[in-house]
Amino acid sequence: MLIPVPYDATTSYGNGTRKGPAAIRDASKQVDLLDLQFGRVYERGIFIEEIDETLKKSAKEARKCAEPIIEFGGARAQSEEVRPVDEASERMNAIVYERTKRVLAEGKIPGVVGGDHSTPFGSIRACAEASPGGIGVLQVDAHMDLRESYEGFRWSHASIMWNVLKEIPRVTRLVQIGIRDVGAGELEVMNSSGGRVQTHFDLDWAKRMDCGESFAALCNRAIEPLPERVYVSVDIDGLDPALCPGTGTPVAGGLSFNQFCMLLELVSRSGRTIVGFDLVEVCPTGRDEWDANVGARVLYKLCGMALGGR
Repeated sequence: MLIPVPYDATTSYGNGTRKGPAAIRDASKQVDLLDLQFGRVYERGIFIEEIDETLKKSAKEARKCAEPIIEFGGARAQSEEVRPVDEASERMNAIVYERTKRVLAEGKIPGVVGGDHSTPFGSIRACAEASPGGIGVLQVDAHMDLRESYEGFRWSHASIMWNVLKEIPRVTRLVQIGIRDVGAGELEVMNSSGGRVQTHFDLDWAKRMDCGESFAALCNRAIEPLPERVYVSVDIDGLDPALCPGTGTPVAGGLSFNQFCMLLELVSRSGRTIVGFDLVEVCPTGRDEWDANVGARVLYKLCGMALGGR
């Protein structure tokens, strides 16, 4: 069950990811149904809920409040100007949490389609609460997203994993792949986590492959510490920006599409149960539908991976 969340209040470089869910849905008409990795995924049943227009309106209003703060370079010290944005984000979190709980109660796998990377917090929370033994999060991303806040916003797109670690104790392990833009504070969070956060840097993987290690071996080593139940969070900017030029914070480097597909296949083959997933930061540019085209294909692969072990 796919949950569209057209929300992007705090995107700080480019914006427009609130249009991602609708653009991906439209572009999905061009995706062939037979997937060479996961078979006839559609036969297992894929349904996308209607876009919540109230949530879309809330995102626009919150974005209007956030823009002058972002243009200024962040909120002033002890400023109340971020409050409307934080409150709108908290309402969004609650909506996604309740919708995910309903999907889980129906015995289905929830998949959030963002929106910016703040949008899946409620879904991760609901999936963790439904797993008494806890879950791991596999994050594909160019960024660690471990900032306590960014530009003053508590629920910033750059703070999603900080909030997950702080607020969701049943997330016992966070494995990050594709990382290539970091802050010093984020490295401190990783180093002080006692192994709860395990980050794999894009350049390090490139060096190791140049010395003869296979991409599959690197993936398997990264996957190994994850527990039996896993939530997969995919920021499209974890891929080569040639695949997602419109995304809000593109970074040179990243996974090729084929490498991404291999990673998902290895996760599926590992026998782990995928409790939920998200795809975020897909941003249609208006020039063409390339970002949405790639996003639709990534989303179908995620559905195949999630259903593969069920």
